[in-house]
Amino acid sequence: MSGNIQNRDTFLNKIANQLKRAPKREIEQPTWQYQPQDRVLQDATQDELVTVLQEQCQNIHTNLVITTTANLADALQTVVESFGGRSVVTWKDDRFHKYGLSNLMNEQWPQADIELHVWNYEQPEENIRQAEKANIGITISEITLAESGTAVLFSDKDKGRSVSFLPEKSIILIPKSTIVPRMTQAARWIREKIKSGEKVASCVNFITGPSNSADIEMILVVGVHGPIKATYIVIEDQ
Repeated sequence: MSGNIQNRDTFLNKIANQLKRAPKREIEQPTWQYQPQDRVLQDATQDELVTVLQEQCQNIHTNLVITTTANLADALQTVVESFGGRSVVTWKDDRFHKYGLSNLMNEQWPQADIELHVWNYEQPEENIRQAEKANIGITISEITLAESGTAVLFSDKDKGRSVSFLPEKSIILIPKSTIVPRMTQAARWIREKIKSGEKVASCVNFITGPSNSADIEMILVVGVHGPIKATYIVIEDQ
């Protein structure tokens, strides 16, 4: 949005006068002596981050599967079967083909009477309807926080938000290279994209396992307003 700012100087001068100092027109970001947010898992290897993520998944009621691209189709099929199959909704994402899942999704699932709906931005109402009735939603994490067990999903016209929260169960594919220590690195990564002029999703979702709430007397209830079960599939060679 663009427009005119009215009475800015008068407003700022009044605040500065109350603070008994001259108005500040430019602010430099301070360099803090202690920055503990950067010390968390700062020396962890990628394998160690996977271990941290695996341990955290136990705390957030999320199953974690570790596989390779060559075995990903079999691993995904096993999880889909454990979730009851029936119907799946996914993003329209070229990475599914890159990861060798085209045959599974487009041939094996129809033969096994597993209905597949791929997000189509030209059919918004149908997308929502299919996501509401789907048993399983499958997405891909852009960046993954080991400390909290959080997958970060970027929405766009081909990657609807509904895929991650309307189906009864959720499967999130996690390329191993996307795993970072914590929120610090994710926020910095997104900020650098914005600074470089790269287009960033208008909606960034931070998803930590299945839906849950502990609002009432700190008693955790899982599966209250979204997927009741979740599985992360870490792809080691991606």
